[in-house]
Amino acid sequence: MQDRPDLKLRIIISMAALVLAKVVTIIAPFFYKSVVDNLAPVSGTNTTAVLIAAPIAMIIAYGLARVMMVAITQLRDGVFAKVGQNAVRHLAVETFAHLHQLSLRFHLERRTGGLSRVIDRGTKGIEITLRYSLFNTIPTLLELALVCGILWSHFSFLYAFVTATTVLFYIWFTYKATEWRIGLRRAMNEADNDAGSKALDSLLNFETVKYFGNERHETDRFDTSIAAYEKAAIKTSTSLAVLNSGQVFIFTAGMTVSMILAARGVVAGTWSVGDFVLVHAFLIQLYLPLNFLGSVYRDIKQGLLDIETMFDVLTVDPEIADIKDAPALQVPDGDIEFKNVEFSYDLERPILKDVSFKVPAGKTVAIVGPSGAGKSTISRILLRFYEISSGSVLIDGQNIAQVSQDSLRNALGVVPQDTVLFNDTIRYNIHYGRPEASIEEVVEAAKLAQIHDFIMSLPEGYDALVGERGLKLSGGEKQRIAIARTILKAPPVLILDEATSALDTYTEREIQDALKLVSEGRTTLVIAHRLSTVVEADQIIVLENGVMIERGTHMQLLKKDGLYAGMWRRQQEAEKAREHLKKTLEAADNLTGQIEPPKLPVERQE
Repeated sequence: MQDRPDLKLRIIISMAALVLAKVVTIIAPFFYKSVVDNLAPVSGTNTTAVLIAAPIAMIIAYGLARVMMVAITQLRDGVFAKVGQNAVRHLAVETFAHLHQLSLRFHLERRTGGLSRVIDRGTKGIEITLRYSLFNTIPTLLELALVCGILWSHFSFLYAFVTATTVLFYIWFTYKATEWRIGLRRAMNEADNDAGSKALDSLLNFETVKYFGNERHETDRFDTSIAAYEKAAIKTSTSLAVLNSGQVFIFTAGMTVSMILAARGVVAGTWSVGDFVLVHAFLIQLYLPLNFLGSVYRDIKQGLLDIETMFDVLTVDPEIADIKDAPALQVPDGDIEFKNVEFSYDLERPILKDVSFKVPAGKTVAIVGPSGAGKSTISRILLRFYEISSGSVLIDGQNIAQVSQDSLRNALGVVPQDTVLFNDTIRYNIHYGRPEASIEEVVEAAKLAQIHDFIMSLPEGYDALVGERGLKLSGGEKQRIAIARTILKAPPVLILDEATSALDTYTEREIQDALKLVSEGRTTLVIAHRLSTVVEADQIIVLENGVMIERGTHMQLLKKDGLYAGMWRRQQEAEKAREHLKKTLEAADNLTGQIEPPKLPVERQE
């Protein structure tokens, strides 16, 4: 706001329009009073002449005042709209950016669906709070003060006292009832978050649901959450009915008392019929924003609650933070070194224990081991998704904890096991590796990843949509797009994290050929389960329970006849068993096709 003088000017204009609109609102009932007084029968007065002169002028003035009230209010809202939306946009962007700065641990522990609703409601809450507090609450209180002052000066203190007491009691009742309803709304929001999270989680895992035929289970699970929301929503609606009824009763009682006082004054000859109408007009005009004030207060309270929830997210400090003035990582070669690294997700369960190894520039080092050995943790540490407990990780002699995270991750390219694509076009997903790249570079990357021909076979080509999480593509096709994306990024260091473990043998071999092209001339760290994919690595490191127990080339490790050799034999035996089963099934199919079905005996006819 400090560097936006145009927004400051809009605020000044909006506030001036607000005051002007209220002044016009207060003046309008006096025109109405004048019309009534002029139309009332007066002894010895030419009624026709009166009707032609003053009343028509006052009626026109009253009409113009009503139009000006609306016109000035709309002008105010239109001028302020840019200010409010700018504030909403800035806070929404700040929250979005903050979420991307938070640690992987935070996102693994939070539900995406619930988090997205927190942001959505929080940004809406800011807009509601700004608009209602500035343009409804403050103007209504200003109008109340003006009305009470006029009633006191024009009539008596008693009129102002009744009006003020009615409004204050109305506000008190609204406050108490709304505070009661806040708890009900909070429970409803929690149920809404839970239902939204379950729905999103189920739809994102659509294939898994289908695999197990659990559509009914998911529907029942969602219905349970919606039932909780239904129960909370019913309580909320019922409490709203109580609140609205109480508000109407309080204000109607106060207005009735004021009108009785005015009617007595008219009967006594103290006030004119126009004065009676003036009191009624003031109270009716005051009731409209006050009636809205009840819902405004509820919405402001709800908005503040939603903002508070979003601010709770904003107050979460990033687990991984750059040091002050962190320099950018310089990668002239791409040498990687782990020095005595220790790490644990939970203090009671260490994952890596005194791990030390080097990946020379331009070489390929594979890390293998049983499930849970800590293989993928090494890639997450290298990407600095987590801070290590002790030791250091160096790239070209620079401690990754001392350089900026942006420069670190710009230097690393990752082809993960589970390739998740954006629900956009193939072009967008490949372009994501380097958004500023030209379309020619995107096509070249796709060709190197051996996916270009497949893309061109699609009716939409590179503009074909991949679907939610890439569901429209096969595992191999998604993996090739991930490889093309990494090729386009052209990082000096490459991490292949179980990049082919989810693929069939035939597709795996094709993907391996593409990966060889990607890793050529780059420092490559391979996290692997299938040992057949790392036999050509310059060095293989074997982890077990977070400890390095073996290292060497494929042949050296086989000669050691240790854990690696045992894993190799078991995987080879499993592969042979699969091949044997495949051949047996093929032979059975061929044999079935060659055997003629038995002929039924033909009945002899005499």
